[in-house]
Amino acid sequence: MNTATVSLAVTPTVLSTFLSHYLKRKPLRERPTAHLSYDEGLHLVRSFLSFASHHTVEELQAFTAQWVPHPQWVKVKEVEIPEETLLESAAALEEQLGPEGIRKVGGKKWWQWRQLQSPLKAEWIEMRSDYNQRMKLGDPGKRVMLYVHGGAYFFGSVDEHRYQMQRHARKLKARVFAPEYRLAPQFPFPCGLQDCLAAYLFLLKSQEPSTIILAGDSAGGGMVLSMLVIMRDQGIPLPAGAILISPWVDLTHSFPSVSGDCPLDYIPPCGFHHKPSASWPPLNADDYNKLKDEIAKARSGSTPTPKPSSVEIHKQNDGPGHSSDVDNLDQSPLKSWAETTYLGVKVDGEQVLLKDQIQMYTTNELISHPLVSPVMQPSLGGLPPLLIMTGGGEILRDEQIYLAHKCADPEKYPPGDIHMSESAREQVSRFKPTDVQLQIWDDLCHVAPTLSFTRPAKYMYRSVAQFGAWALARAQKTEIEILDDDQISFISSSGSESGGEQADRQKEVVRPEVSGQQPHVGRAGDPLPPFKKHMIRQRVDRHGVVRPLEPASELPGCTLDPNEIGVVKEGPVKKWLEMRRQWDVRFGSTRTKVHKKRLKEMMAGYQGFDGEVPPPSALAARRKAVGDVAAKKKKKSMGLALWSLWGSKHDESTVQREQDAENSPETKVTTKQEGVGARSPSDLQRQGEDVANQRPPTGRSQSRTKTVKDENQTLEAEASTNTPIESLMARREGRLAQNTGRLSSQHNGTLAPPLTGVAGKRPIVGGIAVPFSLDKEADTASMITLTSAMDQSMRVGSPTWVGADKDDASVTSRTTASKLHPVAGVSPGLLGAPADDLGAVSPLDEFGTPAASATVSPLATPLTEGGKDKGREEGVGEFPSGDLATPGDRPGLESFVTAEEDLPRVQ
Repeated sequence: MNTATVSLAVTPTVLSTFLSHYLKRKPLRERPTAHLSYDEGLHLVRSFLSFASHHTVEELQAFTAQWVPHPQWVKVKEVEIPEETLLESAAALEEQLGPEGIRKVGGKKWWQWRQLQSPLKAEWIEMRSDYNQRMKLGDPGKRVMLYVHGGAYFFGSVDEHRYQMQRHARKLKARVFAPEYRLAPQFPFPCGLQDCLAAYLFLLKSQEPSTIILAGDSAGGGMVLSMLVIMRDQGIPLPAGAILISPWVDLTHSFPSVSGDCPLDYIPPCGFHHKPSASWPPLNADDYNKLKDEIAKARSGSTPTPKPSSVEIHKQNDGPGHSSDVDNLDQSPLKSWAETTYLGVKVDGEQVLLKDQIQMYTTNELISHPLVSPVMQPSLGGLPPLLIMTGGGEILRDEQIYLAHKCADPEKYPPGDIHMSESAREQVSRFKPTDVQLQIWDDLCHVAPTLSFTRPAKYMYRSVAQFGAWALARAQKTEIEILDDDQISFISSSGSESGGEQADRQKEVVRPEVSGQQPHVGRAGDPLPPFKKHMIRQRVDRHGVVRPLEPASELPGCTLDPNEIGVVKEGPVKKWLEMRRQWDVRFGSTRTKVHKKRLKEMMAGYQGFDGEVPPPSALAARRKAVGDVAAKKKKKSMGLALWSLWGSKHDESTVQREQDAENSPETKVTTKQEGVGARSPSDLQRQGEDVANQRPPTGRSQSRTKTVKDENQTLEAEASTNTPIESLMARREGRLAQNTGRLSSQHNGTLAPPLTGVAGKRPIVGGIAVPFSLDKEADTASMITLTSAMDQSMRVGSPTWVGADKDDASVTSRTTASKLHPVAGVSPGLLGAPADDLGAVSPLDEFGTPAASATVSPLATPLTEGGKDKGREEGVGEFPSGDLATPGDRPGLESFVTAEEDLPRVQ
């Protein structure tokens, strides 16, 4: 596979889709395919997957793993996950699997093995403008998205998905961390899960969990859910939230939608089939027995190698013969070679035993394991807030809808009786419901954000940013600013719609909030709707218009018998068998050649793992005795680069408009005679912030940023009519739980005064109501001054001693940041360290990771000067939390700097 062959294969599809789109427009009118870009993208992906099935798994993996250049306005940095972090992840995974799980996967060493020169790598992806701003402020960042890419667990890469990740980074003004986890079938379960969990543990070494959200699409969504379960069960700090985009959470295909027809999806209904190779399909029991016989004959004399069996099913009517075969499985080579167990299912009234492995991610025995198919977990409660996005036209929609309801109501959706045990019952009763926002997007395909250049996908990116901003604000118990890019990020119309119809829909649908007719999908910074019974249940059309989702009793995925979940059904098996027969006929000779090669390798011998039995598809089971083979280097892909360029076009236009808006005033030529009497830029900036704060929430905001906070949608604590207003306000602002002890010591057990004084609501900056007056006792919140008796650590404008050798600007930003209280979201292990420990704080590299070996001088504070602890030298004892010690007589006000502006220093 290469760019030329793929282009030749998909070009006829592109041309035929273009013609049929205009010739047969009427059936497409009310569906997402009414947009030409969506119609072309859907058929292009479907054509690509069909073409890829005629090639080997290795060829598809190599094509999708090629290097793709990133735009210059995106900052990308590659890092390696240390070996000790991988060991920590392996230990947590072993504990979660338990003895029985380790036995089923074949041991606990083989899945930790890696190829030579193939460490676990990951990429930091961030908008370059955001990166430059963080470096200028010395900010490690409080918004990190760990993104796990999809690809059915066996193809795809960070390079291929980067154009999607960079948009998440831009919308959320965050840094995206994407691991290059190992792929099946060469590295089956639990190899990829260990890598992704190690990536999260790596982040925890430099980030607070409240600053991290997880995200994943398709197989990546299922991986994220399994990671969350492991964190919950093993006591690993949970992130702020998770976003699951079309998650694949049932590898048994037991839900109704998989058995039906899905013409609006690109996922093959018959499953993934590929040209035979060394990696796929693996040996079944019959093939292995024949190869063993050939080895014995070859050692005694030369004999021709017969064609290997391509029969992967064993039909028998119910009777003694069937029982005997099943009972004798333990004595067959199946168990000695870690071969997958038979799957039994009735097809057309006959019992069929599937011998071949049907999923690349794991063996047939493990496809219903709770870490492989998370819907089989006893309980999915106790997880951070989840956003689950489902395409209404995708083949996996029913399992995703069931997943959302199971998370929000674990007791209503327990495992079936055949899976229920005492430990399962204990989990169901122990974990509280998980807050879930479920969005079903009408008629959209699997992982619609893949088609990032289409209108429906742009609405989905908005919704992801809205939920992500809310989850981060809620976890950090503070307000965060988010980019409001409505004026520069446009959702354009499809070129296939007529002019009049297009104009009407632009007025009526793209901005329905103006007319107030219909609710619209939220943008980053918009308040999240309230949760009802731990759920936000929404249906969204292709124009982003939201309407309530029908009751669970009317959804097929929620009415399935619990005992039928995790049981392989007849419909998917029939489709799979029919396509497998065609592939056996087409590639029978190729499979014979592959088995001859395998025969020679088996005669030469393989390296083992001290008696462990890896799955038959695992590369660890086929390590040659002569030594390991290093992974191949990546090559540049023109095809993927063009696809990424198409997907990045909207982001490029948005970034360009943003740069034009910011740089246009600087290009104007100004003389001294112009602008006399004009207000200063700092004054205009403060005015704009005041106007933005006072503007009502209705309509489109003109501000470049929005403030996002948790508005208690989840109703975690109920309030009674007797609850004091001070308590309610403190709880709403997120101050009550964190500051109770400190407020009690300073105010004799009484609550702190509310942030709004009797004079009315005033702007709040770090706990200070401004504007303020000087040299006057603080009667109300609006009268608090620099000399008022209050907690100094909460004040952004706290005075900072400026020495003669200090630069005002650098001291201002660093000292101001160091004085922020942890409530404001500062990491306790970073800027909020005690004065005694400041000297031990390691500097951060350009992506916020502590440097390995470097030291920095303490921050300039009233207790430090010139990098020394002044308090220790002068015999000053420990100060209470939040108090400041000023050296000698207090200098004049001109020597102080505040968070708002740098005042001149006395010469």
